[in-house]
Amino acid sequence: MTGAHGGTTARRRPAWISVITKVELGLAATALAVLFLLVLVQAAQRYLPVSGWSWTGELARFCLVWVTFTVAGVLVTTDSHIALQLVDNVKNPKVVRFVRVLASAIVAVIGAGFAAEAWELMSSQGQLKSPSLRMPLTFLYLFPFLGFLSTAIRGAVAAVVFAVRGVPAPVGTTEVRPA
Repeated sequence: MTGAHGGTTARRRPAWISVITKVELGLAATALAVLFLLVLVQAAQRYLPVSGWSWTGELARFCLVWVTFTVAGVLVTTDSHIALQLVDNVKNPKVVRFVRVLASAIVAVIGAGFAAEAWELMSSQGQLKSPSLRMPLTFLYLFPFLGFLSTAIRGAVAAVVFAVRGVPAPVGTTEVRPA
């Protein structure tokens, strides 16, 4: 079944993409749960007669970074990232395909550049440790590196898929178009 833009409406993803997606979502969910618990601990510390633990705030900030960048690649694959949907209203499927291929290629290039920067930070910051946890900063940059690497790979794959198979119709559109 083909969609409005010449692509198929039902896309089947390979099993390895589903496994990687589940791992990335699992890491992000874990970081989000830890972030939530740490914020609760910080709030409780204000009302307890004990001195606060400074590492809770530091780890909460690290978890926020990890949640943000771990799911970046997932957003590309599920088409959930920020996108201008104006092009979806264009009637010419070749124009839509060109714009989507170009956008995916740009996402891949930017993801690769950020992954290279994260790798550089991992390589050069090995001796530095966080102030409270004494955690090597290499570990802090690991999850952004993996997220950006995933973004780059998924963006490149999306560009190739859109170029070869076309752009699928938007799923779940409730828009009524005149005949």
